[in-house]
Amino acid sequence: MIPLTLAEVADAVGGRLAGGAAPDSVVTGPVVVDSRQAAPGALFVALPGQRADGHDFAAAAVGQGAVAVLAERELDVPCVVVGSGTGALGALARAVVDRLTAPRPGSAPGLDVVALTGSSGKTSTKDLLAAVLGAAGPTVAPSGSFNNEVGVPLTVLRADEQTRFLVVEMGARGVGHIAHLCQVVPPRVGVVLNVGSAHLSEFGSREGTARAKGELVEALPPARRGGVAVLNADDDLVARMATRTTAAVHWFGESARATIRAQDVDLDAGRPVLTLVTPAGSAPVRLRLYGEHQVPNALAAATVALALGLELPAVAEALSAAEPASRYRMEVTERPDGVTVINDAYNANPESVRAALKALVAIGRGRRTWAVLGEMLELGESSAAEHDAVGRLAVRLDVSRLVAVGAGARAVHTGAAHEGSWGEESLAVPDVAAAEALLAEELRPGDVVLVKASNAVGLHALGERLAAGGHRPDDAGEVVR
Repeated sequence: MIPLTLAEVADAVGGRLAGGAAPDSVVTGPVVVDSRQAAPGALFVALPGQRADGHDFAAAAVGQGAVAVLAERELDVPCVVVGSGTGALGALARAVVDRLTAPRPGSAPGLDVVALTGSSGKTSTKDLLAAVLGAAGPTVAPSGSFNNEVGVPLTVLRADEQTRFLVVEMGARGVGHIAHLCQVVPPRVGVVLNVGSAHLSEFGSREGTARAKGELVEALPPARRGGVAVLNADDDLVARMATRTTAAVHWFGESARATIRAQDVDLDAGRPVLTLVTPAGSAPVRLRLYGEHQVPNALAAATVALALGLELPAVAEALSAAEPASRYRMEVTERPDGVTVINDAYNANPESVRAALKALVAIGRGRRTWAVLGEMLELGESSAAEHDAVGRLAVRLDVSRLVAVGAGARAVHTGAAHEGSWGEESLAVPDVAAAEALLAEELRPGDVVLVKASNAVGLHALGERLAAGGHRPDDAGEVVR
């Protein structure tokens, strides 16, 4: 973070100093919303929550070295009092990004802001971008999925005068959310990966999702001021967003309009190998991420990097060197006993589950494969049909064993049965404990097991235990065959 006095902080957020706060005290960072992360020079943002109120931990944060607290009421410690902690956090981020993107003395380049959104693949693409841009200059990108009105400002506030590239991931739970985030951190480059079925309960349809995701390209500066929209040419709803922006449009994908594309795609033990084809020539890329669905993510990252002036050989080299950086996204562990565990249970929607199943089959070629699938949340009225379709796909892909975990995923088992699953190929279990007991009993060396569900289901913890060797709980429920 750039150093700011408390007077400057108060001015940026429209707040007032209280609790003995000295106007010339300097915040050097970090800015945190968890008092346990407070350190000397920090600013603690006290947010009221459902289970805890950050104001109750203000004294602890100051005791650990925080200079002051951004608070919604006066406290007995140095504080900047504001009407809304979340709103003030966003205002502070905007003040910082405005400073960093302003013209600098001499020829030093200012901060370039890249924002990305999409129904799936955001975090993987963000990690690839961080790796590729990081090879060209100091880069800040979010940890995990910091993509909302709290996570985006926290990411911005990690940047300082040395930061060359800032990558932000933008999620949406409703119309106007991305537009608001673009007010917090105005991007010069905006990436839209895809429009899928995630959050249909909020948006009602893919078209509704597209309206919300397209707010990103609407917020970009025009081409004459350097605005760049990076769009997926293979997704019709994304392609239509070209009419919603005055920025220069750069296309990636396989369709004829795409200028950045992949050729000769193959999978090496589940990892994509391809030739990156661009107007500047072509270069080989060998990804270290798993699944063919990572190819468009890599193309999007390459398109951004090339638009920002990086050279093709450097882009290809950085893509090939990029390691998985976020937990529970196609996280592959080879156990000493020969079992391969794929923990992809950070989140799930129909598109990402289909991609994960295809990756499972590619990784497990010639071996016995298990798909342990929990509920995909927030699908609204389409939930039953989408879960049914996943079960049918697992059968068509010839996944060896399918385990549907929990009542919300029961339709996965039903779909598999209707598609022609027989015997014990497909099972439904009532909970995570039952799934864990089944796997502890039946997994054998050489098996490949995928664990996938929406985050709230909790299957990522099962994936962790499986990767560590697994254990059998005592309270396992009944298996439905």
